[in-house]
Amino acid sequence: MRGYVELRVWAKAMDLAAMVYDLCKQMPKSELYGMISQMQRAAASVPANIAEGYQRGSRKDYARFIGIARGSLAEVETFLLLAVRVGHLKTAEARSSLNTAEEVGRMLTGLKQKLDLPPLGPNP
Repeated sequence: MRGYVELRVWAKAMDLAAMVYDLCKQMPKSELYGMISQMQRAAASVPANIAEGYQRGSRKDYARFIGIARGSLAEVETFLLLAVRVGHLKTAEARSSLNTAEEVGRMLTGLKQKLDLPPLGPNP
């Protein structure tokens, strides 16, 4: 398997998703069908959208899916901050995931900017 699996941004997003899944194990069972489910879906969505966009075959589609990944990343960050605010997680427990999310965000922003540039070559 090649392609998106070799992307640093995909690998880092996979790390983040695994971190979120681990954090969710510390949260109350009462949140299993609420916040936990939402956090896990959003976290898994980030690398999934990177992969799907990569496979689409056009820069425009890829850029669109990177935008979707950025939206899912914002959801992850919001749920992590909310989990801390309502006492489901301690700030120290969420810090590493939030730092990783910030790094993934920078990587996604850089990738989207590159994809939004016009392709190199002669102008018609």
